[in-house]
Amino acid sequence: MKRTHQPKQKDIKRNWHLVDANGQILGRMATGIARLLIGKHKPDYVSHLDMGDNVVVINASQVKLSGKKEKQKVYYRHSGYPGGLKIIKYERMKSEHPERIVELAVKGMLPSNRLTDKRMRRLMVFKGDTHPYKKKFENAKEN
Repeated sequence: MKRTHQPKQKDIKRNWHLVDANGQILGRMATGIARLLIGKHKPDYVSHLDMGDNVVVINASQVKLSGKKEKQKVYYRHSGYPGGLKIIKYERMKSEHPERIVELAVKGMLPSNRLTDKRMRRLMVFKGDTHPYKKKFENAKEN
């Protein structure tokens, strides 16, 4: 009888992925990014280990929403104190913090467990097309 292979933490190899958000629908893009961060695209995936890859998202300010969501979508935050509810419209969030839109969408697609923070640390979002990780992608192309 064969045993099931259980990968060890030292066996995990992390790749780098570049995602261009220019003209992409936010939710569809976020599910793909979450899949890369979790590591479900790898053949030796196990749910109890953090097997995901590093993801760099560029052009976050040019992401699209479908339907009437550009006018209707709002983000809620609460400080925990009475009267501490903050409501921010999508248009304002896009003008002030476009990176946060992608980060919140991806975080919503990840399972809520103790691996979530580790996975979110491997997500780097930039509003423009310049980023400091260009050498990582040059090395990845050579390998």
